[in-house]
Parts: sequence; C-alpha cells; structure tokens
Amino acid sequence: MHIRSWIWAALFAALTAVGGMIKIPVPYVPFTLQIAAVYLAACLLGPKIGALSQLLYVLVGLAGAPVFAEGGGLGYIWKPTFGYLLGFIAGAYTSGWLIERFRWTKGGQLFAANLAALVVVYLCGCLWLYGAMKWIVEKPLTIGQTIWFGVLLPIPGDLILCAACSLVAARVWPRVRPVMTTERLGG
Repeated sequence: MHIRSWIWAALFAALTAVGGMIKIPVPYVPFTLQIAAVYLAACLLGPKIGALSQLLYVLVGLAGAPVFAEGGGLGYIWKPTFGYLLGFIAGAYTSGWLIERFRWTKGGQLFAANLAALVVVYLCGCLWLYGAMKWIVEKPLTIGQTIWFGVLLPIPGDLILCAACSLVAARVWPRVRPVMTTERLGG
C-alpha cells in the first residue's frame, strides 16, 4: 500500500472524528455527522482504503483519544453505541465495494451504495445496542425500542447526509480521479 493511501485514510479518519464532535443529543444514540465521512471515504477512497480510514478512526479512539461522540478509550467497547463504530468500518467497505464492483459514478448510484452502507451501520449498531443495553447496562430495550432509538430517530438526518454526500462525491470524483486512481484500485 502506498504512503498516499495511508495519508488519505488518516485524513478521512480525522474527518470522522470532526463529525463526532458535531452532535445532537438523542437518547441512547446521539445524531452526529460521522456517517458523512463514512459515505465520502467509501465513494472517494474505495472499499479497502475507505474501510481502513474508519478502522484507523476506531483504533485512535480506543487508544484513548477523545474522538468518539462521547469520548474515547478502551472502555468505549462497552458503550451501547460502539456497534455503530464497527458498522462504520463494514459500511465503508460495503459501499466502496459496490461502487467499485459496478463502476458506479452517478449520484443516484452512489446514493444506493451509501444506503447499503447505512443499512450495514444500522445493523451492526442495533445489534450492539440491544446486547449492550441488555447485558452490560442491564436496562434492556425491547426490539421495538432498539429500532426506534437505533434507526427511526436518526434515519431522516442520515438519509439527508446520504443524499448530500452522494451528490458531492459524484461531482468531486472526476476532479480527484487523477490523484486517487492508484488508491481507489487498491494499489
């Protein structure tokens, strides 16, 4: 992997951290702008480097840097929202893979790929939220409450970010293609 790939991954990890600082407090799962960096990383960096950017973000947070929406440190694993962070890694890979596999470049296509990423993020997040509330926090949520707090409350904002990031990526990609081609192809 080229040094440029690591630099791009670090840049998008930093963007994810900034997105975590911009939050709207909602019960159990605060709404943040982190998902925007996930969408953009997947669209612009491809599956491997996009997922690497989110892995770096998670590792920096677990190492103790207060980059997550509610701090940082190894103990964050026990937080009900940690599954969303794992979902960022898997979601970036999923979206990037779809874009690369089907050579999607138009806004609507990128929206579909980013929507798939959002489904992955919500799936990982809700599974962790349900388990953490039941076995760690010991204040169980029903499946309905988990879906309400973990999906239905944040989805309007996440869909707006999904659309906006897809349109931005569709416009930016042709301009950054000469710089990003090596990284996007996994080189």
